[in-house]
Amino acid sequence: MGKFNTYPAADRLAKTDILLKDTSGSTDTRKITGELLASDLLGMISADMHRNVYRGKNLGTSLTASQKTAISSGTFDDIFIGDYWTIGGKSYAVADMDYWYNHGDTVFTKHHLVLIPTTNMYNAKMNETNITTGAYIGSAMYTGEYTSDEEVKGLTPARTEIATAFGENLLTHREYLENAVTDGIATAGAWVDFTVDLMSETMVYGHRIRSTGTVACNSKSQLALFRLKPNFLGRSSVWLCDVVSATNFARVDSYGAASGNNASNSLGVRPVFAVGV
Repeated sequence: MGKFNTYPAADRLAKTDILLKDTSGSTDTRKITGELLASDLLGMISADMHRNVYRGKNLGTSLTASQKTAISSGTFDDIFIGDYWTIGGKSYAVADMDYWYNHGDTVFTKHHLVLIPTTNMYNAKMNETNITTGAYIGSAMYTGEYTSDEEVKGLTPARTEIATAFGENLLTHREYLENAVTDGIATAGAWVDFTVDLMSETMVYGHRIRSTGTVACNSKSQLALFRLKPNFLGRSSVWLCDVVSATNFARVDSYGAASGNNASNSLGVRPVFAVGV
């Protein structure tokens, strides 16, 4: 084998290319693909770099011991945005990391991943009539209180399914959500326990677009997933938690645009939640 500088030059590195590496503290020489090398090099820069790379890798059917360690330590080793677990027939993608860390009226200090389902879990109405009274916290979507026995009970099935899928790793934190509407404008909110709830316009788009009022629902910042892959939601209507008017809540429409929709319409439920140890 000659010196490296005697070999022909390559001008690209492919995912499937093989490179050799010497293992630190060992006499072993091993091979690694270009794809693994690229993600590992970025991850070595800092833990924050893990939320600046969209990868989309299948991480399995449950949180492994090593994945739990990577989350609880805040290193997020070998976890990147868009990576996903498939549990009980549903896939859940990593949307951000430590998004709510040091946030809330009661400080939240657990390292965590933010996950969302990769597709709508089902369709449901925000309210049985076209009202936004009580805002998101007062909606039937949030409370699960509908008068019709045939109506899907808002977020209740999603909360149950996600709690079953992630068990004790599903975390509760504090979030500020709208709870009052005056003349079609959200005018008040409250800090409440947040586990499995709807996303906001800010989480999807980075700022408010159609929502109104002097308070905003869950208005922290855009999730890294939508910064890196804005088309992740695809062509499906998805409810958001913001009030738009006296009759409309916010949604992502089937064209990917921000819009409002009558509260009594049945649209996609794709909630957001945190997992950790």
